[in-house]
Amino acid sequence: MDIKISIMGAGSAAFSLKLIRDICLTPSLEHSTISLMDIDQERLDAAYALCRRYADEMGVRLQIEKTTDRREALRGADFVINTALVAGHRRLQEGWAIARRYGYRFGGSYHIMHDEAFWINFYQFRLFDAIIRDILEICPEAWYIQIANPVLAGITYLGRKYREAKIVGLCHGFSGVYHIAEVLGLDKDRLHFQIPGVNHFVWLTHLYHEGQDVFPTLDEWIEREAPKYWATCRPSSDLGPKAVDLYKRFGAFPIGDTCTPGGGAWPWWYHTDVETERRWREDPEGWWGRYFSSLERRIQQLHRIAHDSSAKVTEAFPPEKSGESIIPL
Repeated sequence: MDIKISIMGAGSAAFSLKLIRDICLTPSLEHSTISLMDIDQERLDAAYALCRRYADEMGVRLQIEKTTDRREALRGADFVINTALVAGHRRLQEGWAIARRYGYRFGGSYHIMHDEAFWINFYQFRLFDAIIRDILEICPEAWYIQIANPVLAGITYLGRKYREAKIVGLCHGFSGVYHIAEVLGLDKDRLHFQIPGVNHFVWLTHLYHEGQDVFPTLDEWIEREAPKYWATCRPSSDLGPKAVDLYKRFGAFPIGDTCTPGGGAWPWWYHTDVETERRWREDPEGWWGRYFSSLERRIQQLHRIAHDSSAKVTEAFPPEKSGESIIPL
């Protein structure tokens, strides 16, 4: 299939590499053009080198381009994927430091102590507007797929303002159901489930394995095995005491980052003070610290591989589908 996929914020090499890997594993997308766009030339060059080498090692024929010019990337595009975080994590953390001085805590302050903080969203909304305006001018038939946060608020805003645009927002939080399957020892390929909700707020209402309702098995695990799991799992687990308590309260299980720090550590009453967090095995500060440290290590690894032409990219990142829903969509 000869289509053009443009990726905004492609300097996020880890995410761009995920997309390229999934494209390489999708035979119908061979011969496509992939345009990588980012305003950071150094990061863009690293992402391009990794993606180009990955496709070559896989023997998949793709035309991969790179540019710092958004409008150039959009010319002839059929799909536009937005992964960009304009202000970056440094500015996010600087804002959090100010908020802490005024008594804000993780949990309940969705647009302050979260990665959808209002000072970040200001720049994000401005970017969303600019991209959609350019799409409507340059490639009006292209589908705009938004991964960049804030997904819910951003897509709601864009959908109301630009009714003629083809807009989709994606949340991958649903994949948290596979963690439940793993813990229960179930084959994830034999699951059927329903998870209604919106980005950062999705709930498991139905779960079947080979046609059998899994909720009785989950209830039994909670009763017999959960305390042992909690004794060894990291704080703020998506299967921790907080998630189970919400399940008991509402009769649906919070999935993915619905109640973890990645989704804003909702709701607030589990985070009123340190002692309360300790009781519920919650540690949003530690969770975010591990997240940023892991991200930094991954960036360093990617840059090392990008600058080492003798390294096999496919050895560091084996050709397995990422589990993201973007390319299958």
